Amino acid sequence: MAAILRSARVSRLPASAFGRSLATATSSGPSSSKTTFSQTLEEGPSLDDFISGNTTERVVLGNTNTPRLPSFLKTSIPSGASFSKIKKDLRGLGLHTVCEEARCPNIGDCWGGKEGATPEEGKRAATATIMLMGDTCTRGCRFCSVKTSKAPPPLDPHEPENTAEAISRWGLGYIVMTSVDRDDLADSGAHHFAETIRKTKQKAPQILVEALTGDMGGNLEHVSVVAKSGLDVYAHNVETVEALTPFVRDRRATFRQSLKVLEHAKKEGVRVTKTSIMLGVGESEDQIMDALRELRKVDVDVVTFGQYMRPTKKHMKVERYVEPAEFDRWKQVAEDMGFLYVASGPLVRSSYKAGEYFIENVLRNKGAEKKSQNLIAQDSLLGAKLSA
Repeated sequence: MAAILRSARVSRLPASAFGRSLATATSSGPSSSKTTFSQTLEEGPSLDDFISGNTTERVVLGNTNTPRLPSFLKTSIPSGASFSKIKKDLRGLGLHTVCEEARCPNIGDCWGGKEGATPEEGKRAATATIMLMGDTCTRGCRFCSVKTSKAPPPLDPHEPENTAEAISRWGLGYIVMTSVDRDDLADSGAHHFAETIRKTKQKAPQILVEALTGDMGGNLEHVSVVAKSGLDVYAHNVETVEALTPFVRDRRATFRQSLKVLEHAKKEGVRVTKTSIMLGVGESEDQIMDALRELRKVDVDVVTFGQYMRPTKKHMKVERYVEPAEFDRWKQVAEDMGFLYVASGPLVRSSYKAGEYFIENVLRNKGAEKKSQNLIAQDSLLGAKLSA
């Protein structure tokens, strides 16, 4: 009886079902694929061809529509005593750096200090960029790899003290402090930023401090809080030209708003203001020139140019890789326009140490000039009193 039922069920199946179950090879079946692959492998270059270098044609893997990474953008694996010391202190105190979070290609170069120098010289030459207020940003710029969230964790009240402690241990001559954007906070984190700078100056008064801030939501009162904290350089990045800003940066960031931040910082008495522009995102020469003119109008002192590097496949694509000679040309153009200093190159970033070397000398020279002027004024006053 069971055999009859099985026979009846089979008889109701369509004829095509039997065709699919057959093991006969077809033109599009697996066996055909194996045969085609075997033939291709057999007809291709042999091991001897690769060893001798006599390959008939080049095999290209991956997506060939995007530009390939040039050799001048490849960097070595970071190492060194100074690098290890900075990394150990950061982990021990629970601090973050933009060097790591933004996957900066210069981390080994900057943290490693000066090659061939003594440990003390190496520390003074090293540069690290501390990222305050956590590692999660409230903005979503298309070029940045920092984590984003509408509601990041609350601020660490011990961060200003811990940051100042770490910096004082390193014995650096120049330090950069930056932060994620915190639009969730009433003051965008301005007072937290300012407190960190003040504590650092208390523990290590010889250190020059650069603050690389966000736009504080366009609130210039909050910009003033940071500008009057005792810093030496106020930096805020426009990132790209005005026409591309809506496509590159978060919609809450505008080119004009960034200009107002830089202009206001200078009005509050900051000695040096600084910004950075990425190249390779689709900008034209005329747009770069327009951006530079606008920056000079608000008396920005320092500008850096660097190549945009795509952090992950989720971020915007690189439009093109800019040749070193073009970076050299923009450096000359910006210097001719009156910028105090220009750092320009494929691997240059906003906090690249080449800029710090120059800025440190400028600041110390300005300090010496001011001291000299004060002494001259005191001598003149004393002379006037004696003659009277």
